[in-house]
Amino acid sequence: MRLVLLSDTHMHHAALHVPPCDVLIHAGDFTGRGRRQEVEEFLRWFSLCEAREKVLVAGNHDFLCEEAPDLARALIQQAGVRYLCDEESLVAGLRIWGSPVTPRFGDWAFNRDRGPDINAHWQRIPEGLDILITHGPPSGLGDRTWSGIAAGCVDLLARVRQVQPRLHVFGHIHEAHGEFSLPGLSTRFLNVSNCRLMPFGVRPPVVLDLEPRPTTDGTPGQALG
Repeated sequence: MRLVLLSDTHMHHAALHVPPCDVLIHAGDFTGRGRRQEVEEFLRWFSLCEAREKVLVAGNHDFLCEEAPDLARALIQQAGVRYLCDEESLVAGLRIWGSPVTPRFGDWAFNRDRGPDINAHWQRIPEGLDILITHGPPSGLGDRTWSGIAAGCVDLLARVRQVQPRLHVFGHIHEAHGEFSLPGLSTRFLNVSNCRLMPFGVRPPVVLDLEPRPTTDGTPGQALG
């Protein structure tokens, strides 16, 4: 099954070539300041991408999703996109859970204080996931800023160690793009930020293959109708 992974497109989506795929995932920050006009413009583009299923998580720039959640969800669903906000969906046989939450800095959307406040979100992440999507990175993996600060979340990393999804997809830290791993853990960690920090411009989407886990009768899992 072909996956295409996006994050942090920040209204530069038109510069991207998205190849045909089974599941197209965006890990948040699809707008600049989360205005309704930006959301609608992005969704027009996203809905036309050639993918059997599309999954979207908000990010800290996507203010409409936090300030008017019912409206944002309705717009996203009308575009034929699955929207995940601390929730799970079965997509083309893959168990996917997504969250927009990031550790607090400044005055952005979906920011939570480090410690018990943000950890309450991570404790909702279930075991047995094929794909975990969080807007922000776990601590020490794809989280290093240009100034050398490790901006990832310690509590998120601890939860990922417990539940061990097959893939952990995120963005948020533009300059830390890449794939990462931890000794003794089979999870693949991918910072798939498309917008570069310096120099400006966009990176191409990340493309990879992932098959659903077999069910108890040995057949691939099926998507919800």
